[in-house]
Amino acid sequence: MFNKILVANRGEIAVRAFRAAYELGARTVAVFPYEDRNSTHRQKADEAYQIGEVGHPVRAYLDVSEIIRVAKECGADAIYPGYGFLSENPELAQAARDNGIAFIGPKSEILELAGNKVNAIDAAARAGVPVLKSSSSSADAKELLKAAKEIGFPLFVKAVAGGGGRGMRRVAQESELAQAITEASREAESAFGDPRVFLEQAVLRPRHIEVQILADGKGNVVHLFERDCSIQRRNQKVVEIAPAPNIDETLRQRLYKDAVNFAKELGYENAGTVEFLVDTVGPNKGKHVFIEMNPRIQVEHTVTEEITDIDLVQSQMRIAAGESLADLGLHQEKITMHGFALQCRITTEDPAANFRPDTGKITTYRSPGGAGIRLDGGTVSTGAEISPHFDSMLVKLIARGKSFEVAVMRARRALAEFRIRGVSTNVSFLQAVLADPEFSSGDLSTSFIDERPQLFLTRPSQDRGTKLLQWLAETTVNQPNGPRLNYANPALKLPDVDLSVPAPAGSRQRLLELGPKGFAKALREQKQVAITDTTFRDAHQSLLATRVRTRDLVQVAPHVARLTPELLSVEAWGGATYDVALRFLAEDPWERLEALRAAMPNLCIQMLLRGRNTVGYTPYP
Repeated sequence: MFNKILVANRGEIAVRAFRAAYELGARTVAVFPYEDRNSTHRQKADEAYQIGEVGHPVRAYLDVSEIIRVAKECGADAIYPGYGFLSENPELAQAARDNGIAFIGPKSEILELAGNKVNAIDAAARAGVPVLKSSSSSADAKELLKAAKEIGFPLFVKAVAGGGGRGMRRVAQESELAQAITEASREAESAFGDPRVFLEQAVLRPRHIEVQILADGKGNVVHLFERDCSIQRRNQKVVEIAPAPNIDETLRQRLYKDAVNFAKELGYENAGTVEFLVDTVGPNKGKHVFIEMNPRIQVEHTVTEEITDIDLVQSQMRIAAGESLADLGLHQEKITMHGFALQCRITTEDPAANFRPDTGKITTYRSPGGAGIRLDGGTVSTGAEISPHFDSMLVKLIARGKSFEVAVMRARRALAEFRIRGVSTNVSFLQAVLADPEFSSGDLSTSFIDERPQLFLTRPSQDRGTKLLQWLAETTVNQPNGPRLNYANPALKLPDVDLSVPAPAGSRQRLLELGPKGFAKALREQKQVAITDTTFRDAHQSLLATRVRTRDLVQVAPHVARLTPELLSVEAWGGATYDVALRFLAEDPWERLEALRAAMPNLCIQMLLRGRNTVGYTPYP
């Protein structure tokens, strides 16, 4: 087994890999760009290293040279890619091999073959697996337009190196094709670093069924049954189920056979998913066709783990370390399924705003639990900041039951137990999907969501608990004795001063003129008493507490500068000032200093510092 595993990913899948590695006795290494410095996955690893350039967080996770640099620097003997980012990039696998580091996944040659959707289709045809009409890959729009006429419409534009619905567009007629190619190519290059796309015949109202396989380095391949991933929105999977409900046993066995044959045709090694479409209407009803292979772990691997009791991530690591399927105790005739499992992806998308990703701070997070519930997450807790740079998934909810109906019931109960505040989520939308009678009956297709516009008319949470707490706090702090009478704006009580006239020279100018030593010498030699105004600091340690904000201080400061220019200094900084501004007012104390300096250009600004004090009373990141 490996001694130290670097996970070239973030969020939920990074945490998942750390847990698997820990159980196998391996140390773990995280990588993160500056924008991810407060992320959960960084804190879960034994070691963590910053990568990339500030301002380019996604690019950092796609930088092969940076991943290899950290792996060599920390002494990692294996790299785990997870899903997305570089997981299907043969360059990383090859670079790892060239540097004597194991890549936990297929070899670079297999990634080149399986990860390239066009090459994979050719391999499927050689293995006798039914395939759709498709074009060769290209970044040339004219070449693809010509191929489209031979395939016919409707069709899909798909990224060669794609996955997760990215770089994919459905085209109903020729007039839409050019724009779809441009958009898919641009999205593919941004997400995967490869702009090439290809065209593929579209299937009407299909089911999306995928088969999980495991293969070792000795040529052995087993399947771990199938998953139904038909519930999709814009080609992004929303709910995944294992095993697929309402599938004919003859069809099920054909899917298993074709998946295993395809993997053997490739000489595949490690975990992978072979994906099919199954027609649900028309003359080809019940027939399946190969669409692609994902040569990596899938987001939805969890439901397979729940019905087989096989840890897929650990299996990946052990196979990459040289163990065989027999060493893992995996023999096809002994692998059995137990009940059903389904997964819901909880995201920070707003169903009422066309699923626009939301960002901000999670102010409340309460998760579900109980029998048959599993949660896999990596970015979710009270106080967590949701970044605009990455995928919007918060946590994966997995529900298990002895039957599909029980699994659905538990998932519905768990969704109802979620309390997530501060950002919008798709929880209400998922509740609507699971409440649909046809979903519960297992009548599924990739058109399920599109055929039900009422799913988007969900009722958002009223958030009554938060509103009640806000009312209590507002009343307790601002109106403890009832509504205020004769309220006066404090700014109206400021002296009448012509602020257009520059403030007269003061202690600040003397300090700049004499320098620190000269200024101190002059202060010791002067006869008159030097006076410091401590009001700006004491305002935070009085009964006013957190009520004095930067805007109030800056409003007063110009008057102080002009009416009392003889002051030695203004004490506007100290532990309490820093602590209150940062923790309670959610203000930047450094920005406050800049604003006060601009408002009082003629006076020294002083800090109260005692020996052994921690500024702000607590260490900050």
